[in-house]
Amino acid sequence: MELIRGLHNLKNQSGCALTIGNFDGVHTGHQEIIKKLVSTAKNLNVPSLVVSFSVTPESFFGRPKARLSSFRDKHLYLKSLGVDKHLLIRFNKSFSQISAHSFIEDVLVKKINVKYCYVGDDFRFGKDRLGDCNMLQEHSIGHGFTVERVAGVSIDNKRVSSSAIRKLLSSGDFQTAEKLLGRPFAISGRVAHGDKQGRMIGFPTANISIRRKLSPVLGVFSVLIKINNISYKGVCNVGKRPTLGGLKVLLEVFIFDFNQEIYGSRVNVFFKQKCREEIKFNSFEELKNQIKKDVKKSKQYFQDARVD
Repeated sequence: MELIRGLHNLKNQSGCALTIGNFDGVHTGHQEIIKKLVSTAKNLNVPSLVVSFSVTPESFFGRPKARLSSFRDKHLYLKSLGVDKHLLIRFNKSFSQISAHSFIEDVLVKKINVKYCYVGDDFRFGKDRLGDCNMLQEHSIGHGFTVERVAGVSIDNKRVSSSAIRKLLSSGDFQTAEKLLGRPFAISGRVAHGDKQGRMIGFPTANISIRRKLSPVLGVFSVLIKINNISYKGVCNVGKRPTLGGLKVLLEVFIFDFNQEIYGSRVNVFFKQKCREEIKFNSFEELKNQIKKDVKKSKQYFQDARVD
């Protein structure tokens, strides 16, 4: 799949079928749109194009949300679904001022040369979010492209959305979140050198760079960590480590029965159970005793769940 960073890098576009959105998490609702997109693009003999944003509109307007997936993971999910091109647009002040009419005329028609457009039932665009599916359909008639609205997906009477999944993850309901995502929730990243404080209390951890100011999960969790396609069980802390005076959100995993050098390795951490909220302890000794309880609780969970 080709990654195109910015409209200015979109060259020789002879036509495409496209969809537009943040696609955070690429959940089952997103997948429904993308499957239709890929199929239609093949039938029309044009490339499928997904348009997303490097800075989300919510973040630009000061309403940032915890991301369900990193940009890298989102890109790989889209690739796995058969998308041909991924156009990444930086949402900035000038882009936010483009009127809905100009977005259709100058971006979709002249620049991207859209032939078929799929949008969700709540899709809005243009300055002040004045554009919607009805406006797109009105303009499509004179410009020779087709617009199709895709209804939202519901699972077990729950509408699938990134916001709904964030709430489920925050409450520790990983089973329902997995249904809505269409896969287990995981965070990926490279193992980096930490401050080695875990070793001082007998629990050395793999520190994973997540580069997020906001995380959809915070606390202590039972996890599976996949390293070089092999899964290991462990306990994970996501938070600022208040007992140690931390200032930024970190992801650390204590891996059971593990003693390998994995610095620089890319790993995937799959969240299975929430053990507790992050707590500030009065001493290292209190923290050490609590981690022992977390380890015992997680090992019991894996035993009861019969996870190999």
